[in-house]
Amino acid sequence: MVTRNHIEIYNSLVPMSLVYGIGTKLRNTLYNKRWLASKSYLLPVICVGNLAVGGTGKTPHTEYLINLLQAEGLQVATLSRGYKRHTKGYLRATAESTVSDIGDEPWQLLHNHPDITVAVDEDRCHGIEQLLQEQPQIDVILLDDAYQHRAVKAGLNILLTDYHRLYTRDMLLPAGRLRESKAGAQRAQIIIVTKCPAQLSEAEAHDIKAELRLMPHQQLYFTTITYGEPQPMFDAAPWPCIDDTYELLAITGIAHPEPMIDYLHSLTPHLVHLSYADHHDFTATDLQHLQTKFAQLPGKKLIITTQKDAARLQGLASQLAPAFQQHLYALPIQVEFIHEQQAAFDQSVINYLKQ
Repeated sequence: MVTRNHIEIYNSLVPMSLVYGIGTKLRNTLYNKRWLASKSYLLPVICVGNLAVGGTGKTPHTEYLINLLQAEGLQVATLSRGYKRHTKGYLRATAESTVSDIGDEPWQLLHNHPDITVAVDEDRCHGIEQLLQEQPQIDVILLDDAYQHRAVKAGLNILLTDYHRLYTRDMLLPAGRLRESKAGAQRAQIIIVTKCPAQLSEAEAHDIKAELRLMPHQQLYFTTITYGEPQPMFDAAPWPCIDDTYELLAITGIAHPEPMIDYLHSLTPHLVHLSYADHHDFTATDLQHLQTKFAQLPGKKLIITTQKDAARLQGLASQLAPAFQQHLYALPIQVEFIHEQQAAFDQSVINYLKQ
């Protein structure tokens, strides 16, 4: 419910959004006019990003691309800034790297795809150059969340926008969630509307396409989220076939947990959800609260969390009781293209690689 207080706060933020917009427009103009340089590279560089802050599904879409590129026999590397890591500068991940070293999303990519190269660097140009110096056999680099990092001129820009909050219906920070104006979408060759209902109608897809006002060089795709079998963390047994006799404790530290919670409700109505901010760092107090909540659940009970949150919790094992560890599972997510668009998307990426 929108209250008068909400309206007053929003109105107070609008002037700041206008100032922010002037700054981002000036920066983009400097790049568009080539007064600021964008560096290109000889190997394919694919950027996966968004206009809004968080919550559009960059990591599962990056994983989709990893699988596609590896199926083509390519050596893949990913490069991101490593949001909320406790290190600085360039760092190439190893099997011993922790979430604190590289951030939760790079850790997830490395954990799910141990045969790719994962690196982090705030300076993407420096990161690319270090990667190529250390591993010249790399065939393609995926830039995770680098749409606004214009010092690198990616060969293929893939822009994601959440079905529930299209960038055309949003505003600039801080009144809204946009990092730059909607005009920034013009830099993308591919736009994907993410987190769509699996049964999105052709008519609604057509309306969204009209609203986005694509440029002639742009292609539009629609994806939905699907969930895999929860994976045991620590020494938990394989995920059981649960029914409405089970109690679930769901722990999320992501921007938009609603689709996941809806899915879990379809498994059992007995669900306790503890929600935290995106990329939340769990404190000792948080861990005690989680364990107390779990202990209070009756009967058969399990703990389910996201892969990103599982990565952070795994690093805090010494503060988790054995009973908590033995019931903790991570829920994998994947993306699926709807309206039979997968083959067309795959071919678009492969055509870029051939160029």
